[in-house]
Amino acid sequence: MDKNLTVKDKIFAFLKKKGISKTEFYAETGIESSNFKGKNKESLPGSAMLVKILTKYPELSADWLLTGRGEMLKTNSTLTDTPPDEQPHVSDKDTKKVWIAQENEQGIPLIPFSAMAGALRGELAALEYECEHYIVPAFSDADFLMPVKGNSMTPTYLSGDIVACRKVPMTGIFFQWNKPYVLDTTQGAIIKRVKPGSDKQHVLIVSDNKDYDPYELPYEDIYAVALVIGIIRLE
Repeated sequence: MDKNLTVKDKIFAFLKKKGISKTEFYAETGIESSNFKGKNKESLPGSAMLVKILTKYPELSADWLLTGRGEMLKTNSTLTDTPPDEQPHVSDKDTKKVWIAQENEQGIPLIPFSAMAGALRGELAALEYECEHYIVPAFSDADFLMPVKGNSMTPTYLSGDIVACRKVPMTGIFFQWNKPYVLDTTQGAIIKRVKPGSDKQHVLIVSDNKDYDPYELPYEDIYAVALVIGIIRLE
């Protein structure tokens, strides 16, 4: 196969080989068709998109898709018998290993952005069972993974990135100033940096995107908090 094929070309080659129509592909993965058209055609799919594809089609080799090495399809032995530390993996900019947890492994749940408040408040008993779980050795102390939505934290966190989060007890809460946090607030769930407020009853909420002005938030308007301990991104 042509080594100059883009990742998206390889995805379509896989679909053709498996006899899967593009309509079926978009419906099965929940990916918008616009991601594969026009200006987006040559761009590398984001980490969240690749996770969806590799989860839905486990026979597709991540190593082949991302690097061109090996074969398009995994063998049966690769799918069932290969130890986790030898499996093809998706890497972030720091080359941290990420792979899908098997049935006998706990892994870290990947929580939809819409369910972030529930993740922070510990209301995940039913939802977590349905979530995809991933093994991320570098983030073994994370409580959950979550995709970033919006551009308020660019250039540090881009929409589509996945952040690893560790919940912080609300009793006697202690913020590490200027660190990024996920907060469940009266204004909804947000990812921001936290700095000292004008008094002990407030904190200053700061975006990395300079187009967003900082603002003060009362402690009493914060329901739950998680510290962002890492990021997974495909360049």
